[in-house]
Amino acid sequence: QVQLVESGGGLVQPGGSLRLSCAASGIIFSVYPMGWYRQAPGKQRELVATLTSGGKINYADSAKGRFTISRDNAENTVYLQMNSLKPEDTAVYYCNVDRFGQVFWGQGTQVTVSS
Repeated sequence: QVQLVESGGGLVQPGGSLRLSCAASGIIFSVYPMGWYRQAPGKQRELVATLTSGGKINYADSAKGRFTISRDNAENTVYLQMNSLKPEDTAVYYCNVDRFGQVFWGQGTQVTVSS
């Protein structure tokens, strides 16, 4: 059974940083593309960053220069380092993995950027 568990969210002031983690079980992260997405209240879920099995990275324009996606294959964990956070980054952040078209999602972790 595939499980993804996100952690690391919280309340942070504008300009602050957070590192989100997504730990996987039941699947080997390194062989499949995975991504971070977010959903703000009243909005659709949107892509933040993706990482292919070959190491190719794609960022949403809103994340470029501020967020960094990475993976620790030994820990079967993917990370999202978020710097220079803005109030508009407030959302529930989800990780997912795409196993040949079968997409698995975590339960999400709340990130709130506010003074």
